[in-house]
Amino acid sequence: MLDKFIDYLQFEKRYSPNTITSYKNDLNQFKLFLKAIYDNLNWQEVNHTHIRSWMVDLVTKNQTAKSINRKVSSLRSFYNFLRKQGEVSKNPTLKIVTPKIPKRLPNFIQESQIEKLFDTIDLQDFEDVRNRLMIELLYATGTRRQELLNLKDTDIDVSNRMIKVLGKGNKERYIPISSSLIKKIQSWQELRNNSDNIESVSGFLFVSKKGKKLYPKALYNVVTKYLSGVTTAEKKSPHVLRHSFATHLMNNGADLNAVKELLGHSSLAATQVYTHNSIEKLKDIYKNSHPRSYREKK
Repeated sequence: MLDKFIDYLQFEKRYSPNTITSYKNDLNQFKLFLKAIYDNLNWQEVNHTHIRSWMVDLVTKNQTAKSINRKVSSLRSFYNFLRKQGEVSKNPTLKIVTPKIPKRLPNFIQESQIEKLFDTIDLQDFEDVRNRLMIELLYATGTRRQELLNLKDTDIDVSNRMIKVLGKGNKERYIPISSSLIKKIQSWQELRNNSDNIESVSGFLFVSKKGKKLYPKALYNVVTKYLSGVTTAEKKSPHVLRHSFATHLMNNGADLNAVKELLGHSSLAATQVYTHNSIEKLKDIYKNSHPRSYREKK
């Protein structure tokens, strides 16, 4: 049944390969636990007690609350599938209370550091032009790493100055971009298409020198390299630029619902984490500007 569930995620739900791999790993891990502790208990015999003992085992192995919640969520989805298939009569995960995840504020870089970031990239060759445009698009659109790498030339709507992004769950969204960014994309496409090293154009917007689609690790390395030149923050991944995009929008008065749509979030709960930083900025403005803010006298 596990193979059928994976096929369901792939062909019906159309989840990304990374998401499917996570589901598969979580469920196989639980299966191995059942084999080791409960003499290879089958899926139909599992109850909430077995799942709780697995969670305790995960805690002893120093798994984070976030990781444990994800694993239980994978198991819950699997048992929902088994119920629909008539393989089990009830979902044993419904009695499970997952650990509370401490709220973590998103890592972002300051607007001044963003400007400095773009100034540090010299446009000397093919890769320089590509790398700067990738970084600029990440920050200008808030796209995820894989979403950016999946962009095709046909996703660029020049006349309406928008890009079409295929997000999680194969949900499409449209993100506006500036005229200047459109021109940079067109300049990059011309450079790419006329490059002597590229044997054939794959259709993807960003490619390697040989015309192949870039791997996520390649983009990660590019962003980490250039962010290291402008910030000492511990995290320097492409996702930091996504966080910066959302934080800077909120700080400059953007509507929360609009930011939600731009980020491709399914609910406001995921977007609300960015309100904290904007509230802190409002506090600073009040403290430094209001005559009765009771700020500390110098």
